[in-house]
Amino acid sequence: MPNTKKTAKKPAAKTVKKAAPKKTTRKIANAGSVKSNVVLQYQDKDIHYEDLVKKFKEIWTGTYKKKIIEIENVDLYIKPEENKVYFVVNNDTHGDFDL
Repeated sequence: MPNTKKTAKKPAAKTVKKAAPKKTTRKIANAGSVKSNVVLQYQDKDIHYEDLVKKFKEIWTGTYKKKIIEIENVDLYIKPEENKVYFVVNNDTHGDFDL
């Protein structure tokens, strides 16, 4: 009679999966609606950012005879010691106006 030994099977090793760390996000109330106000104060003058943008737009549409829709980007450089605001529109059009 053949020798038939039964060998016990070893249980398969258990693999433990670690749960991915939970990401916590905090929602800040009104995060998209933060209002800001930029005011340059120089020699008893209060120069508001909105006023500079408004004046720039008037010059752009009046003096330059351009449309607001043509503006892709604008940079304003304020030089209070010269009483000037310099602007660069769409990285190629330059100009200035008085404060």
